[in-house]
Order: sequence, then C-alpha cells, then structure tokens
Amino acid sequence: MSDAVLRPPAARQGPGRMPTALVDALDLVVARHAAGALPGDRRAAGMGAGTELAQLRPYEIGDDVRQIDAAATARTGEPHVRLHVPERTLTTWIVLDVSPSMAFGTAQRLKADVAEGVALVLGNLAVRRAGRVAMMTFGAGRPRGSRPGVVALRRVLAEGVAPDGVNEPHAMAHALGRVGRVARQPGFVAVISDFREHAGWTRALGALSARHSVLALEIGDPREAELPAVGRLAVVDPETGERLEVDTSRPRVRERFAELERERRAGVARELRRLHVDHVALSTDRDWLLDLGRRLR
Repeated sequence: MSDAVLRPPAARQGPGRMPTALVDALDLVVARHAAGALPGDRRAAGMGAGTELAQLRPYEIGDDVRQIDAAATARTGEPHVRLHVPERTLTTWIVLDVSPSMAFGTAQRLKADVAEGVALVLGNLAVRRAGRVAMMTFGAGRPRGSRPGVVALRRVLAEGVAPDGVNEPHAMAHALGRVGRVARQPGFVAVISDFREHAGWTRALGALSARHSVLALEIGDPREAELPAVGRLAVVDPETGERLEVDTSRPRVRERFAELERERRAGVARELRRLHVDHVALSTDRDWLLDLGRRLR
C-alpha cells in the first residue's frame, strides 16, 4: 500500500454537492426528529394565535372580534370568542466541534468538510418552517455562539477549525452546558463532532436530552479505524501536538489499534443509547448526505 493512501486532501474540499432533491427529502425526516414540525405540534405558554383551542367563552369588551365563534354564538344567543394555544417557533441549535482533530481526513474530504455540510443542511431545513437556527462551537477556546440565522452560521463555518495543539478535553461538556442555560424553550439540538478526546460530555448531554430533542452526528475517517501496513509511521496528535512513531508492519500493532478504536466507538454508541439520544455515524469516504438520509429514516 503506497503512502499516497494516507495523504489527506490538500486543503478544505468543502462538503461537496448537496442535491436539492436529497435535501428536500430530509425535510420531514429531520422535522420528525425535532419532535414535530407541523403547526400545533409545539406549544407555548398562555393563549394567543394558534390552531389548538384553549378556551371558548362569552365575548368581553376588548376582545378581538375576529375571534368570535359563529357556531357558539348562534347556539347560545350570546357572542362567544375562541382562544387558542399559541404555537412557538422551534429553535434548532447546532453544536459544532471545531477542535484540531476535525481537520483530519484521508479520503474524499476532511471531517470538518462533512461537519460543514451537515450544519448547512440542518440550518437551512430549520428555517424552512419559520423556525430559527443558532450555532455553538467548541474546541477553539471558550464555547462561542453565533447570532441566529443561516448567514451567521455560514460566517462561523468559514472560520474553520482550531490550529493544532489546542487541547480542551472538557470543551464539549462546557458547550452543551451553555446551550442548556441559553435554550430555555424546548427545541432541537444537533451535536456534530468526532467525539474524540472529549471528557465529561455524557452528563451535560443527558441534561439536554431531558428537555430537548437531541441528535448526535459522529464524523469519522476510515484511517481512524485501522492502520495500513506502511512500515514505520510518525503521527502527531493534533489536540496535544504529541509525536509518536509506530511500526505499522507489525500485525499485533495494527490489531491492537483497531481493537482500541472499536472499543472507543462502541463506548460512544453505548452512552448515546443510554441517554436515549439518536445517533448517526458519517464518514469522509462516503456520500455523507445520502447516508444521513438513510440513517435518519
């Protein structure tokens, strides 16, 4: 196997083609995971404009005459008004990993490219039904939020990932905790990450899932699952900058590497199942948009 197999893309390739038909097909699928996206599915406190009846009562001075119910008025001989449960706008929170490990990729694109595409698709779907979208990034200093809106989301994505050497093991936990404090109304939270080198996130994610609909999108690369037999190989941990040399010609080294990675991936999946969080795994060597649609159905 030549060393060209391990050579990452020369630069950010972007998420690639996102056919409108595929994005459209995801609309109702994502809406279902967001705990309802049709009128009347999301309630707000109090009474106001909506589709679900909250109260039918006699007309009082000051009531909106447009709310007079003709049937009740005719039946009782007294003007009655209909009051409805107001429908709130659903907010989609995209919690995006921009730590250095997201800049890794040995296939068609980097993990950050796939994450960018997923964020753009979810952001555009969020505003289709008069919803709102906001983003929280982590892994490059303190968790940072963006202004609501797709334009602001694109601006944050254009900034890329953190430089090598940034090591914040609790960055995801801090970001999830911050979203929990800011997002007061129930909404939809999409966590996009490789779930590598992050500690303490399960408790924060569990607290979020108790109030919000949460979807975990795990981005991976095939070379993270197994080592190729290419002889002595020098690797650098992008999170810490630590350099390590391994002899990949030794079968036991490759087997142990693959075993540890399987255990790590299984541990992430196990924790997400325990928290009742939907989990979708995407890879840099596949059509991530097609896989996203298939695995959300």
